[in-house]
Amino acid sequence: MIIKVLGTGCKNCLLLEKNVREAVEKMKSSAEVIKISSIDEIVDFGVMMVPALVINEEVVSVGKLLTIEKITELIKEKEER
Repeated sequence: MIIKVLGTGCKNCLLLEKNVREAVEKMKSSAEVIKISSIDEIVDFGVMMVPALVINEEVVSVGKLLTIEKITELIKEKEER
């Protein structure tokens, strides 16, 4: 599983990345977390507002700072597919 945090470095972007890493660690998941800050790459996902979260190349959240619990929920949904 590959999880991408899309963000330009704003406060919420940094907090989302932190929450994603904590969620992955708590779940003892082997997911790879990648931070994407390039505007061109962010736009390639069709995202116009950050922070955004992408799991296995599917955008699952845009413009929100998600809690660790919500991130865990999203990861579990994707693992079940």
